[in-house]
Amino acid sequence: MMTTLKLRSKTEEKVELIPIYKIAPNPAQPRKTFDYEEISRLADSISKNGLIQPVLLRKMPDGGYNIISGERRVRAISMLGRENVPAIVREVSDTQSATLALIENIQRKDLSFFEEARAIEELIRVWGLSQDETAQKLGKAQSTVANKLRLLKLPEDVRGEIEKHGLTERHARAIVSVENEEIQRKVLSRIIEKGMNVAQTEEYISSVTAPKKDKTNSKKYMVKDVRLFLNTINHAIDRMVLSGVDAKLEIQETEERFDYIVTIPKEGQKRMPAALKTK
Repeated sequence: MMTTLKLRSKTEEKVELIPIYKIAPNPAQPRKTFDYEEISRLADSISKNGLIQPVLLRKMPDGGYNIISGERRVRAISMLGRENVPAIVREVSDTQSATLALIENIQRKDLSFFEEARAIEELIRVWGLSQDETAQKLGKAQSTVANKLRLLKLPEDVRGEIEKHGLTERHARAIVSVENEEIQRKVLSRIIEKGMNVAQTEEYISSVTAPKKDKTNSKKYMVKDVRLFLNTINHAIDRMVLSGVDAKLEIQETEERFDYIVTIPKEGQKRMPAALKTK
């Protein structure tokens, strides 16, 4: 059964100063890595301008608090050595807390595309929603959600290399179209080695995944052409014989080929019709 999130107006919620030692990260936080330089810049901004938006916390039974949203702000305030964090404390369930954290992170522009995909997958798991319902909650097209979830089909090591080398989501979407994981790794290695942009990557992968030409059919056409040629030779020999030319055809077979030897007596050329004479 789906849980409904009740949103309160800002006038109903007060900002409290919560001791930083009582605050713990949200277990549902989809972000796994935090950029030290980015947190440092945020800390500098807070030092100069103050905290514009308080963090959102959840009170825990043990008297502590879990972060619903604003972990970067908490880290920045901790970096400044401050003891208290301006926060709004909200009473929410485990599911509501997880969902609010996921939605807040998904909507952030600086979340990596793999982190975003994992967050969407987690959101679907937590709520038991369909892709279409999830897309509506996030304000995205269903096809966008589906494409992001497809990225999680890539092996962990492939995802790691994509992030390590700063490739884009479109690079990843092109690579995931390759079904075989070993080929994915070889393709990725080639893309990184050559420094391919998105267009080059898509063109390269299209050539890798394009259906191979049917060599069997090509061989059949070749055999058909050879037979037509040999029939033409046989027909020409028959015409020469009917015209009184003592022409002969000898076929010699080896392990590798058939040798067709045509013998025409020199005196026979005098009686050969003009249409059959060799130019």
